[in-house]
Amino acid sequence: MRFAQPWWLLLLVALPILAWLRGRQGGRPAFIYSSVSLVKGIVGVTRSHVGRILWRMRWLALVLLIVGMARPQKGQGEQTIKASGVDIVVVLDLSSSMRSEDFMLEGQRANRLAVAKDVLQKFIKKRSNDRVGLVAFAGRAYIVSPPTLDHDFLLQNLARLEIGIIEDSTAIGSGLTAAINRLRDLKARSKIVILMTDGKNNAGKVPPLTAAEAAQTLGIKVYTLGVGIRGQAPYPETDAFGYKRYRMIDVDIDEETLQQIAQRTGAAYFRADSTSTLADIYDRIDRFEKSEAQVRKFQRYTELFPLVVLPGFVLLMLELILANTVWRRLP
Repeated sequence: MRFAQPWWLLLLVALPILAWLRGRQGGRPAFIYSSVSLVKGIVGVTRSHVGRILWRMRWLALVLLIVGMARPQKGQGEQTIKASGVDIVVVLDLSSSMRSEDFMLEGQRANRLAVAKDVLQKFIKKRSNDRVGLVAFAGRAYIVSPPTLDHDFLLQNLARLEIGIIEDSTAIGSGLTAAINRLRDLKARSKIVILMTDGKNNAGKVPPLTAAEAAQTLGIKVYTLGVGIRGQAPYPETDAFGYKRYRMIDVDIDEETLQQIAQRTGAAYFRADSTSTLADIYDRIDRFEKSEAQVRKFQRYTELFPLVVLPGFVLLMLELILANTVWRRLP
């Protein structure tokens, strides 16, 4: 249980002050009668407690509304977990060439991104003790998820990735730099970047080999994967009648640069030309050096705002209705 905006609770301190100020104002003015005999018949009437009930309803309603503004949330909280594994950041290419359908997935033709997401999803589920992060890039690089043990959060963000959400181009250096920045301050004996791309660097301000030198300095291994078959690949297009057609395009992977990046950081370069090959490459990570770290795993919280504010509004409306109907008070 927590409050997302706890500063609203400071208003609760003001309620007793307002009650005290109201008490100092005294009771309502009395009627002035010319003769005591005029009110002789109501001397024995018992004093009603209706006024107290109405004011208590109003104060309780105000308390509930203030607590509601503080946004109470219920969740499983957070816990300290000892993780045993490597710290990994996957850098995934989202350029338009990843639409090429030169892979097979579950017996059907699939594009490179769909296969990469499927294999990566299975890999994440097997690496329950590893902190895994994700960077997506095309013309620019974006952090999809920092290295985390909250793999449910990671998988949800992975599923949202689609080609076209980032301006098109291939900024390999920018993607690699973003991954390095997420790993540089983590305390682990083994830090790894898995870079998957199907093209050449043609955007961004950081050359790939410059980023590789930074990774080497920080002791980060960069495993590079060239994704795609050799030669030409079928690229889907939609014709004027809305039918899906294929155009053969050249597979243009800068293998030389990818090999240099891997060699400089003490890792290796792989060519993934099929779904099984890509899966095998990820399986090799299971043999990497292990490390231990204590991290906090944050859980999702459910908003309790309606459960608090709704009763407050009901009490407030009920108090107003009763005060002006059944329990109406004369001046």
